Amino acid sequence: MISGIHLQAELKKAFEEMGYLEMTEIQQKAIPLIQHGKDVIGQSQTGSGKTAAFGFPILEKISHNAGLQVLILVPTRELCEQVSTEMRKFAKHKRMNIYAIYGGVSINPQFGMIRQADIVVGTPGRILDHLERGTINFSKVKILVLDEADKMFEMGFVDDVSRIISQTPRERQTLLFSATMSQQVHNVVKNYMKNPEKIKTQAYVEESKMEQLFYSVPSRDKFSLLSHILKHEAQGITIIFCATRNRVDVISKNLYKQGIQALSLHGGLSQNRRKQSIDAFHRGEVSVLVASDVAARGLDIKNVSHVINYDSPKTSKEYIHRIGRTARAGTEGKVISLIAEQDHDNFRNVLSDRSIVVQQVQLPVFEKISFVAGVREPGRGGGFHGRPSYRRGYGSQSGRGSYGHGHRESRGSSSDGEGRSERSGERSSHGSSYQGNRPRSSSSRPHERRFR
Repeated sequence: MISGIHLQAELKKAFEEMGYLEMTEIQQKAIPLIQHGKDVIGQSQTGSGKTAAFGFPILEKISHNAGLQVLILVPTRELCEQVSTEMRKFAKHKRMNIYAIYGGVSINPQFGMIRQADIVVGTPGRILDHLERGTINFSKVKILVLDEADKMFEMGFVDDVSRIISQTPRERQTLLFSATMSQQVHNVVKNYMKNPEKIKTQAYVEESKMEQLFYSVPSRDKFSLLSHILKHEAQGITIIFCATRNRVDVISKNLYKQGIQALSLHGGLSQNRRKQSIDAFHRGEVSVLVASDVAARGLDIKNVSHVINYDSPKTSKEYIHRIGRTARAGTEGKVISLIAEQDHDNFRNVLSDRSIVVQQVQLPVFEKISFVAGVREPGRGGGFHGRPSYRRGYGSQSGRGSYGHGHRESRGSSSDGEGRSERSGERSSHGSSYQGNRPRSSSSRPHERRFR
């Protein structure tokens, strides 16, 4: 018995061997309900332990070699790999076939995996592809899990998820986990869940230990400031968020030129490259990760000391998702936003949420360094193509150029898993221009600003 919750001996042993000292709030509340067969809605942030919250009780309810009994839908390849890996750890003392099924890789090996699977963790597009091919059978599915439901729907998977659910048995247990409860999530709850029990946990982030600040910086100096922060302040694990895939690549390459090792993570990379980046980051080989929002969503990265918004998120919800990766479980963390001219509209949208209070601080003295803006050829993937142009910062270059289109993770092996969300981000992140009052210059002392 752990925290008053009974688990099978094999699962309890795995729980303890994984170093869990006690259950998190979402685990304490969700596990008994799932054990009793209830439909459950769990609203919790990334890093709250929700995979274990549904994983352990699910493993108690199914048998090895009894067909596909559990389907777990997730929005991205990375989360698909992460959840399936965690589920295998939970089941280390039980015989269980658990497979990750997603696009961007050959579909052929997945036919055999699905035939042997007790549990499938999959992305909607590839699961629907198998459904239409007749290579997956839902007749024995007892439990359906929608993980990161809000993100799946933001990425444009509403219809795909609905079609998949409609093909599962009516007498099933449905578990939905989401950081936020959008109208689309409410619709799924209304249409496909039976008297669900609702759980909402407290924020896992300790805001008292989180410092949030922003710099108002000219576009041409933005990268120079980033380099200064990484070299002189952010000595721990740092995640840098960028608006587009191309920006992720360009920033990573320029950091390398400054002697800063950084890994890239976005949907334009091959699955092997993405997995290598995540694994190296988890092993501590590199302490800086440059990522797009969608690719990083749902990844459990521990001990993050700094989150840097190189590009401002467009909404307060996106901002909260980003900052939720630091100041966890009693540790301190810092969030730094680099706000240039093209970020003003988006950052004002973020701060329209009155619960978000960010300090503006004076720019430090920093070295102005050369910045290589990569030129991409139309229709090509991420990375540098053609002749690079040498500029300081982005300047006007940031609003130009050909940026690749996002694709939904679905049909065909070339799909990238980043969905419509990244596509819309690429269209909007460079095109916005500040209208109205610009922020006043910062004083020599930090002060709280509402940035209106």
